[in-house]
Amino acid sequence: MLDGCLKKKRFRLAWAPILALGLMPVFAAAPAKTGPAGLWKTIDDHTNRPRGIVEIYEQNGVFFGKIASALNPAEAKKRCSPCKGDRKDHPVIGLLIMRNMQTREDGEYDGGDILDPDTGMVYRCKMRLTDGGNKLIVRGYIGISLFGRSQVWMREP
Repeated sequence: MLDGCLKKKRFRLAWAPILALGLMPVFAAAPAKTGPAGLWKTIDDHTNRPRGIVEIYEQNGVFFGKIASALNPAEAKKRCSPCKGDRKDHPVIGLLIMRNMQTREDGEYDGGDILDPDTGMVYRCKMRLTDGGNKLIVRGYIGISLFGRSQVWMREP
């Protein structure tokens, strides 16, 4: 009787590592949503439709964002004519629109700027994650945050 119980226990224990290895890809595939790095779908302020994808990346502890793709094929061919400096006439795809965003202790990111490629205007910027890291509230402003506007970007899988 005791010998039969030991055999059953050994059989169950033999399957444990196999099951654990089988479940590892499921847990490894879950994206880390603790920071803003990743792909974000932007929404057009005028039409309220998805407009493009911005890639936010970290470099030396500071965050930057560039336009990764446009959802409207006509916009994919545009250049930033109204931009000034090194971004003047640069293709919109690949354009660095967010620079030097730094983490604050309260979970917000600020200290950088954001470019509106439609107007060429550069604004001070702050942003924060909401909805468990699935939404990013991005606020561009002049002077103080009171004088600006916010957009909600959605994390892409």
